[in-house]
Amino acid sequence: MKKHWYDYLWIVSLTYLILGFFNILFAWLGLLCFFIPLIISIANETKGYCNRYCGRGQLFGLLGGRFGLSRKKDIPQWMKSKAFRYGFLIFFFIMFFQMLWNTYLVFSNAQNLKQVVTLLWTFKVPWHWAYHGTLIHPGVAQFAFGFYSVMLTSTILGFITMLLFKPRSWCVYCPMGTMTQLICKVKNKKTL
Repeated sequence: MKKHWYDYLWIVSLTYLILGFFNILFAWLGLLCFFIPLIISIANETKGYCNRYCGRGQLFGLLGGRFGLSRKKDIPQWMKSKAFRYGFLIFFFIMFFQMLWNTYLVFSNAQNLKQVVTLLWTFKVPWHWAYHGTLIHPGVAQFAFGFYSVMLTSTILGFITMLLFKPRSWCVYCPMGTMTQLICKVKNKKTL
């Protein structure tokens, strides 16, 4: 089977995580993973990003499939349910808006920069080596710490579900996948 350029986007996902480890400001690049799927689903009314361009899904497919790190078991039915997927999407948005609130507080000088990465929305891990101060406002760095926390947490969750179930089990309840699916449903109803 012939490989295409987009079959190697897993390298981009891995590079993103590595760059953020050494310089937190690279976390801003993660916004591409936020906006591109939305743009594709709005423009094409498909989940083309999830099916073809998602580097994280490819990375899990590679680790779980080719490298055999997955048990290759079916994901539990409750994780496939609308209630779980939409509930996780709502929870994800709450955490995302909390991150934006913390960023606002730093921008408004009501709070100092917190050089931590919060894993699984609970565990605050010092990450001071990844930011050394620059000419930019600390709020820019605060957003980077928060966004990297979201990206790293979702990668950890995806890795855990990859180990326990099929390689791309994360894709079943990924908030971006759920959002793009909702967009496609709404757009398809309008065209009927």
